[in-house]
Amino acid sequence: MSRALISPLSEALHLTDVALATCSLLPNLDADERQVIPALEACGMTAEARVWDDPAVRWDEFRVVVIRSTWDYAERRDAFLEWAGSLPRVLNTVQVIRWNTDKSYLRALAASGIPVVPTTWVKPDAGDRAFQLPEGNLVVKPAVSSGAQNTSRYGPGDHRAARTHVERLLAEDREVMVQPYVPSVDANGETGLIYIDGVFSHAVRKGALLRAPGVATDELWAREDITPRTPGEDERAVAEAVLDALPWSPTTLLYARVDLVRGDDNAPLLLELELAEPSLFLGLGSGAALRLAEGIARRLGTD
Repeated sequence: MSRALISPLSEALHLTDVALATCSLLPNLDADERQVIPALEACGMTAEARVWDDPAVRWDEFRVVVIRSTWDYAERRDAFLEWAGSLPRVLNTVQVIRWNTDKSYLRALAASGIPVVPTTWVKPDAGDRAFQLPEGNLVVKPAVSSGAQNTSRYGPGDHRAARTHVERLLAEDREVMVQPYVPSVDANGETGLIYIDGVFSHAVRKGALLRAPGVATDELWAREDITPRTPGEDERAVAEAVLDALPWSPTTLLYARVDLVRGDDNAPLLLELELAEPSLFLGLGSGAALRLAEGIARRLGTD
């Protein structure tokens, strides 16, 4: 993409084109995320990583902020949304970020007919909290979470511990999700389908994180086994149905990742939809970093 397509605004005001927002544990992004910087340079744009909650950052010195590895937001979601709302321009948009950083969006998608992993929702104001846990293996996690934080798998004999986990999250005034553990994940993992500008880019296999009962991670994010994957036609169909069910046209989203698992009948089920700060595994999709850079350039080229 030619530099001629980029507005001269940045030269006139000495702005840097793109801030890639990250967290303090990854101030320079990880190796995969950094691939977009030379790709942006190939499109004639400058880009720098910045920590989202660093008070020294002048966000008005950037033409656009692209949310990337801001994975510590979950414990401070209100502050994160306030920060995102203060930015002159952010991708994906603040409206998308607000909607997607609370997994209650799964309720809306299920209501629209999307096949979603069955979920029991338990709210802090649920009266006597006489909630019913699913039978068998299950997963407990808060509705606002990132990187498998506060997420645990429990076996059939561990339901007392599962209930204690739920009660702890409720005591922290957090809505809780309880889901049956999907057995196919142990053998086949999840399929993450990555879209850029609403167009399929590439897909990955995400290995099982919760292979045994217990806490997924005590770190900011759980380490994952990621490899390339060619999705099935049925997975592509479900992923695109998910994007079509959103309150926004898929083409308005700079990026999206749709995480699917296969249910007992082998049909794809939506596990999560990532529109705020997903890993895009750029290194596993030929040309993916350039596609992302060109998506950013197209948006700035219309200024």
